Amino acid sequence: MKIPIIAGATAIGKTEICVQLAKKLNAEIISVDSRQIYRYMDIGTAKPSPEERREVPHHLIDILDPDEDYNAYRYRMDALKKVDEILRRSKFPLLVGGTGLYVDVIMRGIFEGAPKSDRIRSKLRKFEERSPGSLRRMLEEVDPESAEKIHPNDMKRTIRALEVYFTTGRKISELKKLIEGDERFYLIIFERDRHELYDRINQRTELMIKKGFIDEVRSLLGMGYHKELNSLKTIGYRECVEYLEGKITMDEMIHLIKRNTRHFARRQIIWFRRYNDAIRLNLTGKKISEIVTELAAIINSRMGG
Repeated sequence: MKIPIIAGATAIGKTEICVQLAKKLNAEIISVDSRQIYRYMDIGTAKPSPEERREVPHHLIDILDPDEDYNAYRYRMDALKKVDEILRRSKFPLLVGGTGLYVDVIMRGIFEGAPKSDRIRSKLRKFEERSPGSLRRMLEEVDPESAEKIHPNDMKRTIRALEVYFTTGRKISELKKLIEGDERFYLIIFERDRHELYDRINQRTELMIKKGFIDEVRSLLGMGYHKELNSLKTIGYRECVEYLEGKITMDEMIHLIKRNTRHFARRQIIWFRRYNDAIRLNLTGKKISEIVTELAAIINSRMGG
C-alpha cells in the first residue's frame, strides 16, 4: 500500500483540507510537525481544533512537555509505529505537516550513527584546546568528504564525525550512504500563489492574537518554562516573550510575527523543491471540496501500488 505524506508551507491550508480528506478516506492523521508535539502550545502552533480532533483521530500531537527533548530519529520511530497501528485497525494513515526534516526522515530514512562516547568527545575537545585547528586538520585527513560539508567553525559536527570514525573505524560520510528510506511513502506538496499565502499568514497571525495567544505564552512562562527552551524559540512565541518583557510594542510584535512567518514559509517552499518526484497541487482559487475530491482521486489511484 502506498501512503501519502501531505506537506506544504505554514498557513497554506493543510489542516482544514486534510480533516475533510481523512473523513472521506476513513483515515487517521499523523502530524508531521515539530512544534505541535508540545503540550500547552496550541494557538501559536495552529494545532487542529478540539472539534477537528474529535472528527478525525490525530497522532503525535501533545506528546511532550515544552522542556522535553525530541529528535528526528525518535519522530521517525514514533511515526512508523503509528502507521502500523492504524493499518492494523484497517484504517488509512495520512501524514500531514510542514516540518521538512520530518518529511525527509520518513521518505529517506535517517542515519543513526555510532553510540555517543563521552570519553572520546572529552579527549577531542582537550586536543582542540591544546592545539586549535587540530580537529579540523584531522577530519580533513580521515574523512575529506565530511570536511567539505562541515563548516570549519562547526565544532559540534566536527567532533561527531571524528567520534564516529574512532568508534566504528568507518567514515560518517560512508555510513550516511547506507541509509534506507521507506518506499511505501510518496509526497504530495500543497502550493499557493505567493501573495495569497502571505495574506493567509497575516490573517492567521491576527486570528492568533484574538484567540488569546498572548495569554497562552504568559501561561507557559508562569508554569516555569524558560524562554531559552528550544520550543519557546518558535516563531510567534519568541516575539511574544519580547513583548511581555516590554522590549517591543504590541504592533511591533504582530509585525515581527507576520514577517518572520513569511520568511519561514519561504524557507519551507525552498526545502520542498528538493523532491523532484513529488505531486504538486496548487490550491489557489480552488474550493476545499474541489481539492479534497482531487486528492482522494490521487490517493485512491495509488492505494494498491
